[in-house]
Amino acid sequence: MTLPTADAPFFVVLNPGSGRDDAHETKALIERVLTEAGRAHEVLMCAGTPVPQVAMKAVERACAEGGIVVAAGGDGTINAVVQAVLGRGCALGVLPQGTFNYFGRVHGIPLDTEAATRALLDATVEPVQVGQVNDRVFIVNASVGLYPQLLEDREAYKQRYGRHRLVALWSAVVTLFRAHRPLRMVMRCGGEERNVRTLTLFVGNNPLQLRQIGLPEAPLIGGGRLAAVMLRPVGTLPLLRLLLQGALGRLGEADDVLSFPFEELSARPALPRRRAMVKVAVDGEIIQLRAPLRFAAAPEPLPLLVPRHPQPVA
Repeated sequence: MTLPTADAPFFVVLNPGSGRDDAHETKALIERVLTEAGRAHEVLMCAGTPVPQVAMKAVERACAEGGIVVAAGGDGTINAVVQAVLGRGCALGVLPQGTFNYFGRVHGIPLDTEAATRALLDATVEPVQVGQVNDRVFIVNASVGLYPQLLEDREAYKQRYGRHRLVALWSAVVTLFRAHRPLRMVMRCGGEERNVRTLTLFVGNNPLQLRQIGLPEAPLIGGGRLAAVMLRPVGTLPLLRLLLQGALGRLGEADDVLSFPFEELSARPALPRRRAMVKVAVDGEIIQLRAPLRFAAAPEPLPLLVPRHPQPVA
């Protein structure tokens, strides 16, 4: 890609559904900082319009004017913008607005919107690995089985009780008390094919998230490698213990957890139906993809604006 110029305009995709602050206040803050810096910009709000549609508009404008696309939202919003940006030759900036903000945090981007906006002004462009499942990118993780159900329930609880980590934890506890049918899958990795039974298949691309839950594969992410995590079929109480171990950063010590790094992995239902569709969680968004599912790092890295003085990763 061609590196953006020092005065390249910003095209900000702002999702009003992300974050706790009023979207109009956030928009005004971003515009004030960029105006004071004398930087050309446009903030495109997603109110009433799907994020992917707004993201495509921003990418078209950025490609035509030598600009930079900026995603202002949580990891799901950033994912939609990355999907539009990747392979188009323009760089991406990020203003984290979500609950966990794994993508922004792992790259040292401030969580404070004003600080993150100022950091865009002298940021450097670095190539960043993103994952891919079939034709969909993911920046943090993609999964099938129990984990998508956890996410669906978490979103329902957030709609009722607000976006808070304690709400997310409580919704997970409630979900785990339900009965769960194990997945029966045929998995191919490293030239070997085997049948597996698992409650969930989780594929991670974010070392911060993996490190926080205590998986040894965290430092191996990158260079074309992702990490797979599978849970053996267990009952409710063992599942609750696994949840606690993850919260304490000790999931890698659990006997019922299998994790390993890989470069390419495919998975399909062991009893395939014609044109079988699989529910997949991609960076917190639930989608349907046709089996087999093929996980790998995207062939092209993402050109990401990284702060010249990154925040410590925490």
